[in-house]
Amino acid sequence: MHRYQPGAGDRQRILQFLGLKSPEELFAAIPQEVRVGELPLPLGMAEEEVRRVFREWAAANVTAEEKVSFLGAGVYRHVVPAVMDAVLSRAEFFTAYTPYQPEVSQGTLQAIFEFQTYVCLLTEMPVANASLYDGATAVVEAVLMAARLRPEKRKVFVSRLIHPDYLATLRTYAEAAELELLELPWDGAGRTDLSQIHPEEAVAVVVQSPNVLGVVEDLAAVKKASGEALSVQVVAEATSLGLLAPGGRFGFDVVCGDMQAFGLPPSFGGPHVGFFATRKEYLRQMPGRLVGQTVDADGQRAFVLTLSTREQHIRRAKATSNICTNHSLMALGVTVVLSLLGKKGVRELALASHAKAEYLKKRLASLAPKVQLAFPESPTYNEFLLLHGEPEKLL
Repeated sequence: MHRYQPGAGDRQRILQFLGLKSPEELFAAIPQEVRVGELPLPLGMAEEEVRRVFREWAAANVTAEEKVSFLGAGVYRHVVPAVMDAVLSRAEFFTAYTPYQPEVSQGTLQAIFEFQTYVCLLTEMPVANASLYDGATAVVEAVLMAARLRPEKRKVFVSRLIHPDYLATLRTYAEAAELELLELPWDGAGRTDLSQIHPEEAVAVVVQSPNVLGVVEDLAAVKKASGEALSVQVVAEATSLGLLAPGGRFGFDVVCGDMQAFGLPPSFGGPHVGFFATRKEYLRQMPGRLVGQTVDADGQRAFVLTLSTREQHIRRAKATSNICTNHSLMALGVTVVLSLLGKKGVRELALASHAKAEYLKKRLASLAPKVQLAFPESPTYNEFLLLHGEPEKLL
């Protein structure tokens, strides 16, 4: 394809067509004091020169391929099978937006339906949506749904041990929704202190497990302390669902979080994909898209966008959420990885992550008293907190 490169000749022909002599005449109506003027940009470079500059910049990066990264805290690097990128790069998936005419997008809808199915299996919940932006928006949507279900209540009890970015996002939305966030401290075991929960006053109780310190919360105790309030389990490290009993098993109302750990690269913190699973009776108050399965006029299996009247493209003012799109491409990547792993593989991945973290924990604990485990008696998954007087030397 021939590249179009506009130059002085093109500009002169445009000016001549407009009956002007110079660009200054064209912009004469704009006052001089509001013009930007000359931008401090270097001279143009040839294509190969630009490539060389970017190669030099890229060479300065230190990637997780070269060194082991222990950053964690909501962004994790697990093995990514090559087939995932191969599927994602197919044009019919890569360029497609959420379909508004589902009858002509059966492949995309089926992929979303499979994602929803995997989320339900992992969380042991009956209903899941087509995905959300990330874990932070999933938590926000859970609280907003709770507020719709219990409009007479305005207090939300939220653990300080949920991911700090999730908590910051929740604070922003809570202020606009006129909800009062009551942050729960943690106890000496690294778990959320449940004694300060007053369920009779609560819209929702929000706890992350494993929490941001890596400690596994007592979900049975959280559910009991929540009473009639909407109980929400947040999951930032989704591979934990392959090993730990999810909130659905304990009767939680919502299990939500981030699926980045299943095959999505860290990539400077994005893109992620949020997930949201809940009880069937809350179906009409769920945020986001929902794909359902039915049969067509010929009796063949077909997929549809169901209960679309909840969404903003149908009735904006009364929509359950104004984040009605979903990260279908990222959800597809997660679906590919989960399909490859299967039930046994998901568990083996979780066991391997847990075993390696426990090995590291044991080795570091042997450096005592210089290094100490903050919560030596508490069960952890994949992450744990160390106490060290000079952490930069430890690294």
